[in-house]
Amino acid sequence: MKAFILYPLLFVSPLASAQNESAVNSETDKDIEHIEVRQHWQPFRGNVPLFETPQAVDRINAETLDNEGITQFIDALNFSPSIVRQNNSGGMFDSFAIRGFSGDENNPTGYLINGFNVRGYSGNRGTVNIETVEVMKGPGSALYGQGEPGGTINIITKKPRFDEQGYIQGTVGNFDKKILEFDYTNGLNRQSAYRLTGSYEDSDTYRDHVYFKNLTLNPSFLWNISDSTNVSYEMEVLEQEKPLDRGVFILNDNFDDVAPESFYGDVRDGAHEVKAWGHQLVANHALNRDWHLLAGLSYRDSSFEGQSSDTELSDGRQLLYTDPTVLSRQRRTRDYQARDLSVRFELSGEVTLGSIVNNVLMGVDYYNYHLDTDYRRWRTDWGSQDTTYSIDPQRPDYTIARPDVTPTTLTAEKQTGQGFYAQDLAELTDNTKFLIGFRVDKFEQEILNKLSGLPQEQDQTQFSPRLGLVYDINDNLNIYSSYAQGFRPNPGLDADRNAFDPEETVSYEVGAKWQNIGGRFSGSIAVFSAEKENMLTAEPNTGFSATLGEVESQGLELQLTADVTDNTRLELGYAYTDAKTANQAIDSDFGVTIPKGARLINVAKNAGYVSLRHYATIMSKEVYLGAMAHYVGDRLGETTDPDYILPSYSLVNISASMAMTTNLSLNVDVNNLFDETYFENSYHKLWTMPGSPLNYTASVKYQF
Repeated sequence: MKAFILYPLLFVSPLASAQNESAVNSETDKDIEHIEVRQHWQPFRGNVPLFETPQAVDRINAETLDNEGITQFIDALNFSPSIVRQNNSGGMFDSFAIRGFSGDENNPTGYLINGFNVRGYSGNRGTVNIETVEVMKGPGSALYGQGEPGGTINIITKKPRFDEQGYIQGTVGNFDKKILEFDYTNGLNRQSAYRLTGSYEDSDTYRDHVYFKNLTLNPSFLWNISDSTNVSYEMEVLEQEKPLDRGVFILNDNFDDVAPESFYGDVRDGAHEVKAWGHQLVANHALNRDWHLLAGLSYRDSSFEGQSSDTELSDGRQLLYTDPTVLSRQRRTRDYQARDLSVRFELSGEVTLGSIVNNVLMGVDYYNYHLDTDYRRWRTDWGSQDTTYSIDPQRPDYTIARPDVTPTTLTAEKQTGQGFYAQDLAELTDNTKFLIGFRVDKFEQEILNKLSGLPQEQDQTQFSPRLGLVYDINDNLNIYSSYAQGFRPNPGLDADRNAFDPEETVSYEVGAKWQNIGGRFSGSIAVFSAEKENMLTAEPNTGFSATLGEVESQGLELQLTADVTDNTRLELGYAYTDAKTANQAIDSDFGVTIPKGARLINVAKNAGYVSLRHYATIMSKEVYLGAMAHYVGDRLGETTDPDYILPSYSLVNISASMAMTTNLSLNVDVNNLFDETYFENSYHKLWTMPGSPLNYTASVKYQF
């Protein structure tokens, strides 16, 4: 009789599952014939496949990242049309919106790594340790906690394997791009295996005086203690250096009169440094064939430090509007330290009551998050003609004296949260499944303002329900609907040094999913609607965040994959997103009325892509050819100015690779093939980030 072994995969997609099953079986066929892989259990999902959940999901796997030469996580998200880029604090972290909703503009957008929320600082995340990116759109916060109503992104990292394999790859490109990355995994013995991935980049960029240095190491370890129990450990080490870069200024909506490479900071400021040291420890135990217990712990220590010289945004302090040779600037320093501890226990399994099969999931989680903020600034007085730290944008002088900064924000913030969640996906008939779930969060926040010595405290208990219905038309096609409420704490203080109320959300979705229709077609279509209260937006004058009020988003999404031939795959995605304010709001900083129905910043109504991939054999060599066209519609570029609109753009990227030998391959990637001038995101008309002109890379990869 064959024994049962559990393989520890977190949020594994079908492709990743198949790959890992193959890896395990290749080792066991030879030495451990009595062991088989029976099924996979994932946090927040138990034994329920993603196809049977009432929400749309986009998957971006490591093969796609490799074929397209994608080395940055944010670039991988181009394969999910519902995601658009947001202001990213001078390029220092990844920021995006899903279905029109993002978090606080002044903080990194949240996502999950192996099911654990990531708080703090991760810089510009690379892809070397990514197996799959899952974009789980729509209502899901009733389980995940602290999610956006637009969706949740979960990064599945690469796992140890028992058969020896790996690669080393070197990449060079224009703008002096240089990247070295590696991946190695092997079994230590019949019960344990390890993996080490890493990368180092030392590159210039298309922006003058802006460079990028990044070191990433990701060791991981797996121990199969018994046929039913295993433990996995993963570490992340990150060190990043990059000057903070606010982009270019746009006057009179003249986007043509801009040099994309122009930098208005101070080269003497040097780089901002982001450092992170993370740990994840997960234990899986199969109680029997139907029930599974998961326990996990995550700890992350991160920091964000540096100094910058930023274009002044206040009309009353900016001299550029009256004299184009004088650009007024602020001077800023930052020292942000974050510590995040998360713990989760989860029980999932299957129980039959009468004729109804219930896929039950229940769990508790806890987090303890500390954020110490030291933010200092110098700026001219309101209405002043002071040119102390101004520059001529055409002929910048980097020898002028740099003024001293004074403390603006000195805070120590502590958040704690305890949650209980439960869900049942009941199989009412062979074709009909009904999902009911809820989450209860108890949230506590303490913020000490060290400048005033005044503490602020708040605590809330929030109940978030989730409902869904799935109807299987056949094994390859289903339709679904879902409803959920959500809750997310807002960090920090406003310009008046008051804490923010948490965000509260309500979202609806109706859609259909299909897979392997005729053996060639897969995809999904969804119509959605969501509302959010207490959404934060940026106050450009103060640099703080403010409550925008209630916002809403409605739209439609389509994702289609078609295997045109056995060697050619066509993919396309489209998203229509109408994201806007649901009530009138007043920006107290500028005294500007933001009307009901105003667009949300950086959110395109129309976005999409078309990708064509072809595999061939040329001169007995395996060859890959790929092309992708990516479209992003026009977007609001400044919350307080509804007339400042970033123009739409279309980019074409191509890629090709050839296997020179069994172990050696060459890869070439060209992005923005037609050298289009475009603008990725904006915080304000004076802080607008241009996109990269034509850029290319060539890689040599040795794998074993």
